[in-house]
Amino acid sequence: MRTIAEAVVEVLIKAGVKRIYGIVGDSLNNMLDAIRKNGQIEWIHVRHEEVAAFAAGAEALLEGSLAVCAGSSGPGNLHLINGLYDCNRNRVPVLAIAAHIPSDEFGTEYFQATHPEQIFAECSHYCEVITTPRQIPSIVTIAIQQAIANKGVSVIVLPGDVAGLAAEKNPIPEQVSHNSHPLVYPSEAELEKLAAYLNNGKRITLFCGAGCRDAHAELMALCNRLKSPMVAALRGKEFLEFDNPYYVGLTGLIGYSSAYHAIMDCDVLLMLGTDFPYRQFYPEHAAVLQVDINPSHLGRRTHVAYGVCGDVRLTVERLLPYLTGERDPSHLQQYVTQYAKVREDLDAHAAGKPGRTPIHPQYLAKLVSDLASEDAMFTCDVGTPTVWSARYLQMNGKRRLLGSFNHGTMANALPQAIGVQAAQRGRQVVSLCGDGGLAMLMGDLLTLKQYNLPVKVVVFNNGALGFVELEMKAAGFLETGTTLVNPNFAEVAAAMGITGIRVEDPADLEQAVARAFREEGPVLLDVVVNRQELSMPPNITFKQAQGFSLWMMKAVLSGRGDELIELARTNLIH
Repeated sequence: MRTIAEAVVEVLIKAGVKRIYGIVGDSLNNMLDAIRKNGQIEWIHVRHEEVAAFAAGAEALLEGSLAVCAGSSGPGNLHLINGLYDCNRNRVPVLAIAAHIPSDEFGTEYFQATHPEQIFAECSHYCEVITTPRQIPSIVTIAIQQAIANKGVSVIVLPGDVAGLAAEKNPIPEQVSHNSHPLVYPSEAELEKLAAYLNNGKRITLFCGAGCRDAHAELMALCNRLKSPMVAALRGKEFLEFDNPYYVGLTGLIGYSSAYHAIMDCDVLLMLGTDFPYRQFYPEHAAVLQVDINPSHLGRRTHVAYGVCGDVRLTVERLLPYLTGERDPSHLQQYVTQYAKVREDLDAHAAGKPGRTPIHPQYLAKLVSDLASEDAMFTCDVGTPTVWSARYLQMNGKRRLLGSFNHGTMANALPQAIGVQAAQRGRQVVSLCGDGGLAMLMGDLLTLKQYNLPVKVVVFNNGALGFVELEMKAAGFLETGTTLVNPNFAEVAAAMGITGIRVEDPADLEQAVARAFREEGPVLLDVVVNRQELSMPPNITFKQAQGFSLWMMKAVLSGRGDELIELARTNLIH
């Protein structure tokens, strides 16, 4: 007799699924038994279901195919939800199997009872409950297709008792998913209108995001034709900053002044494949044009003079012949020159002097970039690890950078690294963790040990929620609730059977990073970095300056003037 659980496993195998991340529980027993009997899907036992969802999302992003996570009834699948929100916002195809209480106990306030079909509705494109054998395999195949077509999350809710029922004799189709790639680009009339704005522009800036992934060559030709500087959103960094003489950096809270002013000083801003959310970083007086594969994104972040739906590469390729006239290169030259000065200043901060402690986090990030492999996959926690990753990790067309850039959740870096490394065992994976982020889901260091995943976990250990402190200072608040009393993370890792290395002196850092990358198994590199390092945004508003001044006054009056002295010493040393 073939059970529903066994039929589900067969569908997943035909969809190309190689592994499922999760934690076992009695409501998942039939699923786990089906996985065991079949033997073609690897079960990755994580220590927290949130990790399972993040890991699946990272695998889906890297592999470009469906990934799967699972949670048992009630608390088990509830733990998936934060990771699933991240997957949905990252637009990666993930299927979550939410096991459920016995079907005959629905509505009785049974042990662990929830309503997953309601709970997961907001973070998924498709969420349905399986209650009868006749729904198999159609519900599963629909869920898979919804995840692939919408580039997001689908959830199937499967009661534990239903999973053990005999499946109907409905055949499972040979092709259970259809990954179609239609060619999408604007009409001739739309291209002509888009070109008219660009032909009339005098100071044009390109603002490019993750949608520019396969358009590097076309964008170089476009910048050359328009004599335009190129600004990147963070998710576009890995695809755009290398071999790019037009690049002037990132914008936003973690960006560069060169990029900020290149946007604010333009008369035409051309947005390509970006849904950048921060309205204060858009120009007030420029004509904004937008190209996006998702037409619902057009005009939702700032007023757009003209928007078109299309794949960036195909659209730019077809747009180029419509662009006419000679261009003044002064706008481009101004901001390329300014970016070079900004880059020089940033690199000057990425240094360490023996004996001068604590270590500058910029120095750590630059060493990681310099010593990592040519095709390294980096994951970074939100907050200051994202700042230093954005500013110091050098992309080259082979490297990748993954973070919680749309959802902005703590503790994403280690779980995402698990998913990447499980999918590509031979690739170098480096997880840049904050001490707060690592501590939140630190138990899954054990997953690295259990599956011998050779992730290199680099910890920016500053004893604080550093980016939150900076936000408090900018708003005029004294830091409250941000101090972290940390263990020696290297010793914690060693207790788990993982190589642990701790560095407190800059003199030892380069050798320690090199050693960590040489080790064959998982490594945790615990680096004590400066808590008072400022990661300033590209433009300081009067309100932020006012708030920072208020913080300084409060710090002195509350007897914390030593923090002010340390802050000045840290940030004036260069």
